[in-house]
Amino acid sequence: MSSPRPLQEPTREHRPKRDLLVLLGLMALFIIGFIGLAASIGWEETWAQLRLLTPVQMIGLLSLSMINYILRGLRWHLFSRRLGIPLELRHNVLHFMGGFAMTVTPGRIGELVRLRWITRLTGWPFERILPLPFIDRVFDIAAMGLVLAGGVVLSQTGTVGAIPVAVLAVGFAAVVTRPVLLAGIVKGLWKAVGRWPRRFVQLLRAARSMAIFSKPSVALPALALSIIGWTAEGYALFLLLTWMGADITFAAATVIFLFSTLAGGLTGAPGGVGGAEAAMLMLLAAQNVPLETAVPAMAVIRITTLWFAILVGLIAFPIAEKNSNKV
Repeated sequence: MSSPRPLQEPTREHRPKRDLLVLLGLMALFIIGFIGLAASIGWEETWAQLRLLTPVQMIGLLSLSMINYILRGLRWHLFSRRLGIPLELRHNVLHFMGGFAMTVTPGRIGELVRLRWITRLTGWPFERILPLPFIDRVFDIAAMGLVLAGGVVLSQTGTVGAIPVAVLAVGFAAVVTRPVLLAGIVKGLWKAVGRWPRRFVQLLRAARSMAIFSKPSVALPALALSIIGWTAEGYALFLLLTWMGADITFAAATVIFLFSTLAGGLTGAPGGVGGAEAAMLMLLAAQNVPLETAVPAMAVIRITTLWFAILVGLIAFPIAEKNSNKV
C-alpha cells in the first residue's frame, strides 16, 4: 500500500444556520408525528396520561439521563488520558457534553467537533486523536449490546427480535477491541478489494491504535461506566411506564429502550428520529402496553433523552468553543 496523506482537522467552518435548520426540522417532524399519533388515539386519553407525571418525576427522568451523560463523559476522559492527551477532567467532560449539540448531523459525524477543541488546546495533529471518537462509539455499542442481551434473557416474550441485534452489537465490539483480529480483517478486505489503498492504510493504523484501549485496566472500567449509564436510561423508561400505569418489567423496558435506540441509529436519520420512535411503539405494543400509554411515554422518554442531550450540548457547545479559542 502506498503511504496516505496525513489526516488533518476538517477545514470546513461550522455552519450554525444550516445546523439550526436541521435541528428545527427534526423537532418539527417529532412534534408533528406526536400530534398525529395523539389525535388518532384521542387527545383526552393522551393528556390524561401526561397529567399523571409530576414535576418531581420529570426531574427524576432528566437526572437519570444526566447520569448517563456524566458517566460516558468520564469514560471519554479515561480514553483521552490513556491516549496521552494532557487535558483536565473538566475540559474532557465539557467537550463530550458539547458534542451532543451535533447529534442531529447525519451519522453524528458532527460530534467530531470534539477533536477540533482538543487540537486547539493541545496542538496535537488530528490524525493522532482520531481513534478517540471511534473507540468511544465502540464501547457504547458494546455496553448496549451486553445490557440488551441481559435484558432479553431476563424479560418475557415479545422482545425475542432483539436477540440478533444484541449478538451483532457484542460481536462488533469484540472484533474492534481486538487490534490483531481487526487488523487481520482489514488486511483481508484489502486483498479482496485491491482498491483505495490510502483508506485501507488509515483503517489499518486505526486498528493497530486500538491496542492501548483493549487492556483490562482500561476496557473494564470503561465498560462498567457504559453499562451503568445505559441501564440508567432503561430504568427511566421503566419508571415512566410504571407511573403511567403500564404493567412491564424493568428488563423488558430496558430492552425496548436500547433496541429502539439502536434501530433508530441504523436508519441513518439524524438522532434516529422516526426509526427509534416506530421501534419503541412496536415493542411496547408487543408488551401489551395500550397505545394511549405507549404514545405519550414514547414522546416523554425521547424528550428526556435525545432532546435533553441536545439541549445540554447547546449549552456546553459555546463554552467549549470559547475556551478552545483562548489558546
